[in-house]
Amino acid sequence: MENGFLFQAMIYLSAAIVCVPIAKKLGMGSVLGYLLAGMLIGPFVLGFIGEEGEDILHFAEFGVVMMLFLIGLELEPAKLWSMRKMISRVGLSQVLLTTFLFFVVLLALGQDWRQALAISCSLALSSTAIVLQSLGEKNQLNSTAGQNSFAVLLMQDIAVIPILALLPLLAAGGAMVSEEALHSPISQFSALVQTLFVFGAVIFIIIAGKYLLVPLLRLIAKTRLRELFVGSALLIIVGIAFLMEFVGLSPALGAFLGGVVLANSEFKHELESDLEPFKGLLLGLFFIAVGASINFGLIRENFLLLVAATLSVLLLKSILLFGIGKYNKMGTDQNLTFSLGLSQVGEFAFVTFSFATQLSIIPPSTTEFLMAITALSMACTPILLLIREKWILPRIGTREKASREQDYMHEKNKVILAGFSHYGSTVGRFLRANGIQATILDFDSDRVDLLRKMGFEVYYGDVTRLDLLEMAGAKDASIFISAIEDPETNLRLVRLLKKHFPHLELMMRAQNRADAYEMIELDVAHIYRQHLESAVRMGRDVLIKLGFRAFTVHRLAQNFINYDEDSLKELVKVKDDKNAYISTIRRTISMQEDLLKSELHRRFSLNDHAWDASSIKEGLKENKE
Repeated sequence: MENGFLFQAMIYLSAAIVCVPIAKKLGMGSVLGYLLAGMLIGPFVLGFIGEEGEDILHFAEFGVVMMLFLIGLELEPAKLWSMRKMISRVGLSQVLLTTFLFFVVLLALGQDWRQALAISCSLALSSTAIVLQSLGEKNQLNSTAGQNSFAVLLMQDIAVIPILALLPLLAAGGAMVSEEALHSPISQFSALVQTLFVFGAVIFIIIAGKYLLVPLLRLIAKTRLRELFVGSALLIIVGIAFLMEFVGLSPALGAFLGGVVLANSEFKHELESDLEPFKGLLLGLFFIAVGASINFGLIRENFLLLVAATLSVLLLKSILLFGIGKYNKMGTDQNLTFSLGLSQVGEFAFVTFSFATQLSIIPPSTTEFLMAITALSMACTPILLLIREKWILPRIGTREKASREQDYMHEKNKVILAGFSHYGSTVGRFLRANGIQATILDFDSDRVDLLRKMGFEVYYGDVTRLDLLEMAGAKDASIFISAIEDPETNLRLVRLLKKHFPHLELMMRAQNRADAYEMIELDVAHIYRQHLESAVRMGRDVLIKLGFRAFTVHRLAQNFINYDEDSLKELVKVKDDKNAYISTIRRTISMQEDLLKSELHRRFSLNDHAWDASSIKEGLKENKE
């Protein structure tokens, strides 16, 4: 009973619920939280599950299959084509050069060339989950480092296909094939024929995806049963994985290809929406399984060697990535973010190491050691990024631009604008077009250099740093605008500004009502929800198309915004009481509708007809001509 499915499921979920929030609170990220959970409940610590790790592998296998399918689903051909230059210039060079570097090092250490090639291909990969999460938390996905990192991760995802196709060829080329691999129907053929089977299976999945899978989904979609559509998607994933395994290939590779094939179909977004609830849980189970498989006995016996090997991998990858960044003309600070962020070994390595072990390319003892290196390198990434942010960049990135910053300190502007991406640039350009100069703060150094060349007064750095705010003239400014997307950064910024610069009038960007509530509680008077104005403008245009008078609709739209913003002040008082919140929302919505109806039917709305009079419009048209 103890080893039953329900018991193990309860242990998995309990460990995740306990460990992941702790890891997030410590700034380590959810991936390391799942790894920690697996370590604790695994056979080498508490021993709650899988004495030999067999049960864990069942969870891990399907977790990997689902992970690769969803990643493949995101690789839309149009997106890849638009990024082709960056992917080929930065991503391809990273994969090839890193693989070659580790291959040479392993050969110099006396490793067999087949093992060296399999290991070096795996070590070249980085963690998609950790890198994207770290960049997202710092709001740097649109920075130079973020875009180049994304290009590298995309190239690595694509590189998994030839890597997994290469491993059976390495096994057939001289390594002793495992007993499991011998059961494959194609194992009786020569290495050349097996390789042809590999590429043949890939071509078959691509053709079948276009002419069988998409028509099948269209047929299922006509039933309008969402659960049947989800079931069909899962059937496709499992079916492709089973087919690949039947011919002796990796099930994960099949799922990845299935995702890529469906990425360009009309069902892409529906599949993503339906499978999203499974994504986080299955990835979590995968990382828990990895954490549980780490052999702590092996780590204790080879602790110094393991630490030295992990640091060597991080150092070699960082140096190579830094060189690639320099060649592609990245600024030093952005390059540090790029090189340190991608220096770890990624989650795909667990897949390739396991597959190489099944094919007897790598001995099990070596695989355990390599998996420990992978896990430790992933655990080191948040620490390296913290060191970069707190100690390296203030001494290198800021100093590098110090002399240029002095040129911009003669005149202190009354307006400071934090964040100059799409949202912030619109605000900044509007102000400048009306003669208002704003001091701009941004965390993307390449964007800073470009804006300075365009004549903007810009400071590079973390906007939550007190010294940067002082340098930008926060003491003399009167208005502070935050166009930063990340809610957590905005909240930290509000607390910092209210403490050290209480005279500033704050105008803060908010993504939604929840963010607005937190800012209201911090006594922020001017809050701008990023989609409110555009959504109301769309509704206003609909009314005009339906025949409503333009000026009437304009006034109603502005009144709707005012009423909605006033309602926030009432809703924030009851946001933690569900029943009271629902009741207040219903009352405010009803009140809004009544007020707008009364506005629409007020007598002076008849005068609005003058704004739409055809005679006036014609007269204006004639004057213009």
